[in-house]
Amino acid sequence: MNNIEMKKVQPVDTWIAVLVLGSLWGFSEVVLGGAMGAARFPYRAAVLTGIAMGLMAVAIAMFRKPLLLVGIPAIAILCKQLVVPILHVSVMCKANSCLAVLVEGLALAGTVTLAGSALHRNGLARIASGASAALFAAAAFHFLGLRLAPCQYLLSFNRPGGLLAFLAAEGVPWAVFSAMLFPVGYRLGEWLKDTVLTLRTRRPFLYYATNAALVAGCWLASAVAIAGGL
Repeated sequence: MNNIEMKKVQPVDTWIAVLVLGSLWGFSEVVLGGAMGAARFPYRAAVLTGIAMGLMAVAIAMFRKPLLLVGIPAIAILCKQLVVPILHVSVMCKANSCLAVLVEGLALAGTVTLAGSALHRNGLARIASGASAALFAAAAFHFLGLRLAPCQYLLSFNRPGGLLAFLAAEGVPWAVFSAMLFPVGYRLGEWLKDTVLTLRTRRPFLYYATNAALVAGCWLASAVAIAGGL
């Protein structure tokens, strides 16, 4: 992003991006994840991880601020926690799935920071960043999930060699989908950074209205899906 473009970026743009991308992530977790779960799709977690990495890549390409990757998963977690007021359940009901969202964001933030400027110059660095962040997230989830609120499936990996088995069963598919979708999200972010900032400058009402509609739509659809049992 050149100096002229940087001058166009306002704090409100970054906050809106966090809200929109986090809401889209929450929507994918609740609605798409629920649909795939109902259909017993075998790579549900891997697809959702890839989508998450792609959405966060949009923010990295647009703003180049790894700290945004802390805010985006926070919004997604809040969206997932709509189960609490809607179904009147404990916040621990979605504890491990929210943990997965958090570690994905933190893992990618760390990976992007380590990659530095190479991420913005090299397509292979983007592929490697998406894949490695997913593997780091899987390892962290295995360690922390077993201590937070482990399900029966996760407990099956609570044994000698369990981490390697979990990485083979879950980490590798997460990495494959993330390696594919992180670069896609990055390219989308490169295209959007000029388009979105131009829209905000020339047609501010449409800019704010479109973003508000996206956020409201994601949260409404997620609430309806949760109430419907997805």
